[in-house]
Amino acid sequence: MDLSTYQTMDPHLLVGVVNTMIRNHCKSLDDLCKTHDLDAGILTERLAAAGYDYMPEQKRFR
Repeated sequence: MDLSTYQTMDPHLLVGVVNTMIRNHCKSLDDLCKTHDLDAGILTERLAAAGYDYMPEQKRFR
């Protein structure tokens, strides 16, 4: 999936896409951000504003 629109994508859709990509293709949030040239701060803030926090030990947003 193309994450180039992550800054404007619906956050409830985005969290599912991000969690799936981390689980299936990346080792961590940092790896996902480096692989897809995403700003981790912007991504985390957008999802936090929708009520999702990153759980590094689980490698997913909840």
